[in-house]
Order: sequence, then C-alpha cells, then structure tokens
Amino acid sequence: MNTMTSPPPRSAPAGADHPLGDLLRQWRAVRRMSQMDLALEAGISTRHLSYVETGKARPSRELVALLAGALDMPMRDRNALLVVAGYAPGYRETPLSDPQMALMRRAVDCILAQHEPYPAFVVNRYWDVLMTSQGLLRVFGWLRDGAQPHGNIMRQVFDPADMRPFVENWEEVAGELIRHLDHEAATDQTSRALLDEVLAYPDVPARWEHRELGAAPLPLMTVTFRKGDRRLTFFSTLTTFGTSRDITLEELRVECMYPADEETAAFCRSLAEEP
Repeated sequence: MNTMTSPPPRSAPAGADHPLGDLLRQWRAVRRMSQMDLALEAGISTRHLSYVETGKARPSRELVALLAGALDMPMRDRNALLVVAGYAPGYRETPLSDPQMALMRRAVDCILAQHEPYPAFVVNRYWDVLMTSQGLLRVFGWLRDGAQPHGNIMRQVFDPADMRPFVENWEEVAGELIRHLDHEAATDQTSRALLDEVLAYPDVPARWEHRELGAAPLPLMTVTFRKGDRRLTFFSTLTTFGTSRDITLEELRVECMYPADEETAAFCRSLAEEP
C-alpha cells in the first residue's frame, strides 16, 4: 500500500464538469472497488478522493498517476485519465511500422516462425489482425478455399460468410470471445461498438445481448474446425508484453494455436510439406 500523504485540496471552478470523476467511478465499478477501497490502495483519505471525484479538488499529476496505478488501468486509459485531468499523456504510442519497433517486430516474427507448422497470429486491442504465421495462412486458406477473410478476428468468427461455418464448437468459441470483448467494452467505446456489431450477426443467441454468459473468460480456449470429413482441434495460448512503456506493445497479443491431437498435428505438417 502506498502511504503518500495527500496534498491539500484545491478548489475547482464552480459549476465545472467532472469527467475525471466520471472516469474514476467507471473504473472503480469495473474493478469492483468502493471509494474507500481505492483511497486505501492509493494511500489517500476517502474525503480527498471524494473531493477529486466531485470536482471539489483538482488532483496533481502525481495523484492522477497514483490512482490509475491503484486501478491497474492500461496505458491508453491512463493517458485518457491524465488528459481529462488537464495533463499531457504519460505514455507514447508508436506504430508497429515505425523503425523504432524493428527489434520488436523481429521478436514477434521469431515467435511466429518458431511456431511452425501450426497457426499463430498477432492482434491489437481491437482484435485487428496485424501479423500471421505461414501455418495460419495454410490452415485458414484450406478452410476458406481462398475466400477473402475479414481483417478482424471477431468478424471472422461471427460472420456466416467467413470462418463461422467451419467452427464446429462455434457457440462455445463465440461465447468466450464475447466474454473477452464484453470485459473490454466496459471502459472502451470502440470495443463497445465492435461488441454491438458482432451481436447483430444472424443467429447470435439472444441471451448474449443481455450478457448472460456466466463466468469470466477462460485462460485457455479450444476450437474445433470441420470441413467435410476432416476435423482439426487446437488449443490456444496468449502472449502479451505487459512490461512495455509503449501503448502499441502493451496492446499486442500473440495467439499461438497448438494441435490438441496427432491427427491435427499431422495435417498441419502435411500442409507445410506441399509444394
């Protein structure tokens, strides 16, 4: 627990809006923290936190960063919190194509190459596909017969014109993805819009629109693809770069799909051996 002494409150202008307080309350709800919980975690008084949330006190940059840390907010959201408090963002966002990211791209390329001949891919916070392994291109190309895919994993799985007809356990897989997206949508408008979009696809269970999905997302997901008499089953692991100081890197997710049986492994090897 941080026991930093709180500075005396500084009054905000009368009648001012309080977007900072709105964001803090929103994140407290997501983290299931009361005002007292957050105050204790941040090492400040509940009264001071109340003043910050209602706009009666204008927090220092250091206090805003402290509250963001206590709420375990991602970098992008910490920047948003700083901006609404009247401060400059604290974290940079470097495009993956930038020369500064060359070493990181090489590291990701190594992960994808080492996973051959099995599928692997890289997505950003919004499930847009950024990089793929050759194994994924071969397996998904075989399933689709060359049809043009969406560039977003959520749309691929939910669109009946894309991967959905080949996912034998579609409702299980789609339900897990909805759990992940619903968690992200709690604090992000772009994720919320994507969630609304995928829920609008045909034959999505009506109960999902009311978030009746049960437990939190599972750490491991299994997907079974079927085409004709051929069935391929994979389980996936997710790699993130959580110690980064860059938003782009923090939001990268590398998903590696491993064969769940020898039949699947042998088929992936056979695709890799084709000329």
